[in-house]
Amino acid sequence: MEILYCYLFFMFIFSVSSASDPFSEALLSLKSEFTVPPDVLNDWVIPQEQNPSPNIHACSWTGVQCDQNSTKVIGLDLSLKNLSGVLSGVQFNQFVDLIDLNISHNSFSGELPIGIFNLTSLKTLDISRNNFSGDFPIGISNLQNLEVLDAFSNSFSGSLPPDVCEIASVKILNFAGSYFSGPIPGAYGSCKSLDFLHLAGNSLTGYLPIEFGHLQTVTHMEIGYNSYQGNIPWQFGNMSELQYLDIAGANLSGPIPKDLGKLTKLNTLFLFKNHLSGLIPVEIGNILTLSSLDLSDNMLSGPIPESFSDLKSLKLLSLMYNDMNGSIPEGIAKLPELESLLIWDNLFSGTLPQELGKHSKLIYVDVSSNGFVGVIPPDICSQGALTKLMLFSNYFTGSLSSISNCSSLIRIRLEDNSFSGDISLDFKLLSNVSYIDLSGNRFTNGIPSDIFLASNLEFFSVSNNPELGGTLPEKTWSSPALQNFSASSCNISGEIPGFQFCKSLYSIELNQNHLSGIIPESLSVCNSLGTLNLAGNNFSGEIPAKLGNSMKLKSLNLSNNDLSGPIPFTSMEITSFLGNPNLCGAPLVTPCHNGNGIHTGMELRSRNHKIAWVLILSAIVVVLLASLFGIIYYRKQNVNRNWNLDSFGGLPNLTASDVLKSFDSIEAMESPHSSNSVCKAVLLTGMTVIVRKIEWGAKSSNLLMDFVNRIGNARHKNVIRLLGFCYDKNLGYLLYEYLPNGNLDEKIGIKRDWGSKHRLVVNIAKGLCFLHHDCRPAISHGNLKAGNVVFDENMEPRLSEFAFKTISAMESGEYNGVTDHELKDDIFSFGELVLEILTNGKRKKWGMSVQRTPKDVILKEIYNENEVGASSSSKSTQEEIKVVLEVVLGCTTSKVSDRPSMEEVLKILSRLK
Repeated sequence: MEILYCYLFFMFIFSVSSASDPFSEALLSLKSEFTVPPDVLNDWVIPQEQNPSPNIHACSWTGVQCDQNSTKVIGLDLSLKNLSGVLSGVQFNQFVDLIDLNISHNSFSGELPIGIFNLTSLKTLDISRNNFSGDFPIGISNLQNLEVLDAFSNSFSGSLPPDVCEIASVKILNFAGSYFSGPIPGAYGSCKSLDFLHLAGNSLTGYLPIEFGHLQTVTHMEIGYNSYQGNIPWQFGNMSELQYLDIAGANLSGPIPKDLGKLTKLNTLFLFKNHLSGLIPVEIGNILTLSSLDLSDNMLSGPIPESFSDLKSLKLLSLMYNDMNGSIPEGIAKLPELESLLIWDNLFSGTLPQELGKHSKLIYVDVSSNGFVGVIPPDICSQGALTKLMLFSNYFTGSLSSISNCSSLIRIRLEDNSFSGDISLDFKLLSNVSYIDLSGNRFTNGIPSDIFLASNLEFFSVSNNPELGGTLPEKTWSSPALQNFSASSCNISGEIPGFQFCKSLYSIELNQNHLSGIIPESLSVCNSLGTLNLAGNNFSGEIPAKLGNSMKLKSLNLSNNDLSGPIPFTSMEITSFLGNPNLCGAPLVTPCHNGNGIHTGMELRSRNHKIAWVLILSAIVVVLLASLFGIIYYRKQNVNRNWNLDSFGGLPNLTASDVLKSFDSIEAMESPHSSNSVCKAVLLTGMTVIVRKIEWGAKSSNLLMDFVNRIGNARHKNVIRLLGFCYDKNLGYLLYEYLPNGNLDEKIGIKRDWGSKHRLVVNIAKGLCFLHHDCRPAISHGNLKAGNVVFDENMEPRLSEFAFKTISAMESGEYNGVTDHELKDDIFSFGELVLEILTNGKRKKWGMSVQRTPKDVILKEIYNENEVGASSSSKSTQEEIKVVLEVVLGCTTSKVSDRPSMEEVLKILSRLK
């Protein structure tokens, strides 16, 4: 039917265009290939019964630019129009005078039409932020007048076009954010006029071309986030006009060449997240224009060069996560523009320069996990800009007087040092601070009584300060944003203050102190409380019965006190109550008795069971009714709520209201998964997306938002893309690209040759390796299975439904970071999935069983399923299958610590074929 409409539309245009011009006809033909949203390009029409005219009708149309006489089309700008479709390119033959073509920020797909290369007058070609795929076609060198080529953020694969630098005029070249592979052509070093080169975020390999040393005009180069081999060529030091150089995350090794010190116009140098080693060349200190220097996450050694004291323009110095040593040069403190000093996780020693912060507006200082001694520099906050101070895991001593009145601070981490004296922080002035960790020090004289005045404080820890003493301040729990309070092993005495304002409070740790009295019954009003540890104190009396009704409390430890009476909890571990000889009832073996000798525990449990059944049945009815009314309510109210839309590329230029309107129609949404929180939706533009609904509490908001942004900006060929996030205060919709070619579970029985299976396994491994090793912090998939491997238009596998276990933990406020165990669980699931692929779906979830089955039995089955015989031609395939099976056995071993990392797995699999 759609084809018929297009045909009728074309015939109509043809019938009324006898008086029109070929340019307008070509543009209408081009429009017929678009999927066009309502109210877009509506003025692209030709008036009927118009007298012949030398002028072009289209000159008055949206996005069309003509010359002064309206006889030539010289510009076409269709950017940000929410257009989609596959372009044939046949119409471009008509526009030989076109100078500027911009179709960026749309959703065009398929291969880039080679007809574009007939636009020989083009100076600017912008096809960025679309979804063009396949190889970039040969022929770009036909555009001999081209100055700007922007292909950023597409899905191109194959090699970079080798002939682009045959265009002497090209100044801007952007192929970043696709899936180009293979080496950078050495010919790119011959771009005579090149000013801007961006190749980052692809799958490029090979050695960096030494020919780049011939680029005498380039000022901006980003070629990182690829997987090269070898080192940085010394010839890069010959790019004399270079101002910005980014080769981060590129798998580079070897030393930093001292020749980079010749780049005397450089203001930004990013080489972080590589395998660079050796000393930092003193010649880097010759780059007096340097503003941002990030060499973090490498294997660099030795001290910070004294020559860095000459970098008077330096704002960012990041050397964290290396093996550097020595002390910090005093001259670093005198750099007038320095804002961020990030040198954590090295082997530095000595004292911090005592003038640090005196001469510049320091914003962020992180020197944690080193061997520093001495005191906090007295002027570190004198400029009033310091927001983050991270000094943990060193040997600092002295007091907090340097930061007691530092009102700009947001995050303070001083744990695991030897600070002493009072906690001399003026909480009334620390109105912005949200995180304070003073644990593992030698503070005395108790917790300050004005702590409740820190209105934005969320996390506070003074645990393991054995000489702290004192009592808990009366208004401890009155800080409105407080979520985590930890003061274990601090020699605190007295009683716990009553709870009145504790809506956000999630975790209380007061174990191993000398607290006494009863556990306040008002604790039960803390509805968000998930962790409570009061072990090793002197509490007496009964456990408040109301506390047992808390639905959020997941971790409880009341052991080693003097509590008595019945335990009001039904689902806590026995270890939570040990060391209280007068407690009774489950889970302890001591039953409770009433005056008639009847076991109160049994009586309570019987009554509780009846009440529970009534509550459960009532709850089911309430939930069903609430769900029904909730759906109606949300559909009516969504458009009126304060909704926002964050787009991560590839999503048409919609507003939050547009997205919500797309959900109004039941016909627009259908559930392709078992989870009713996931559905397929058709946006107003006609674009289909996968939607997942999430909800969260106030305490999870910032954490979850940051995580969603990380997912949105994480891009890999074998990981499904998050296109956008539509959200209000506590409800959101994650919008993922919709891939219509089904999932692996549906196609697991399809016969594939060994080469195809191997590629499938490797690509799945690449996606999982990206989540584990290229995302920092790592992201665990959490539910890797055949149903969550979907296929794109090229039948390439992509991991979907990843990270929802983490999101669920954030929704409930139970997120404590991704653990190594979660990553190892992913690896176990990967092993099971590979075995399922090898056996054409006959061995699902067979991870434990494969360990107990003789290897020759498994191999025989896999050989049969893959029709691998005993002939000499099959020997190599058999050997490869054996290697893959070894990977499966390693991934599914019961001892978690023995499982390989995904990086190791991918290296083994990639060596085959």
